[in-house]
Amino acid sequence: MIRTILIDDESLARDIVKHYLSSFPDIEVVAECSDGFEGLKAITQHQPDFIFLDIQMPKINGFEMLELVENPPAVIFTTAFDEYAIKAFEVNAVDYLLKPIEKSRFDLAMQKLPLRLNAVDDSAANDELLESAAMSPAQHNRVVVKKNGVIKIIAVSDIHYLEADDDYVKLSTTDGIFHKNKTMSFFERTLDAEQFIRIHRSYIINLAQVTKIELREKDSYIV
Repeated sequence: MIRTILIDDESLARDIVKHYLSSFPDIEVVAECSDGFEGLKAITQHQPDFIFLDIQMPKINGFEMLELVENPPAVIFTTAFDEYAIKAFEVNAVDYLLKPIEKSRFDLAMQKLPLRLNAVDDSAANDELLESAAMSPAQHNRVVVKKNGVIKIIAVSDIHYLEADDDYVKLSTTDGIFHKNKTMSFFERTLDAEQFIRIHRSYIINLAQVTKIELREKDSYIV
């Protein structure tokens, strides 16, 4: 059996997907989740082959949830987002289904599934999926991190500065220090360029958090 999880805050949407899946006897729904936190727990517990994932959900959205999954399964997005808003995910996810979901479109998505599941190594596709998820418009106002098993949602306005730290980026925030498994170039691309400036190859600062700039020596300043 191929195992799947339905992650969507709309029970009606989950019911529709379950109804459509009745045409596929080799697919087993092992869990249903109404938000991203439930989805994280269910993925860890059941290790599904693929998931149906909504984007706009309470607490953390679908993209943020994907970032927190160490080895994400294949994904079929089920979303009310406009097609153009998620076009970037087309090549990385198995497929995306726009609500209200039509049966013919659902069946087409399911036809694409075996190719992804039978891939010898889909780690590259997973990496692309996570990178695309993190760069979505929904991610520009906050950063989701995990520290000591606790998920923390950080508003970008609370970030004082970012510092390169080996394979991670250290975020100095109002609530303390956190690490994110991303690159400085990634944050330079995704953060608002009018608010966050890269002043050194190892540092990006939040201009709104700057209180003073001191001249240390010629052409060198302390911010």
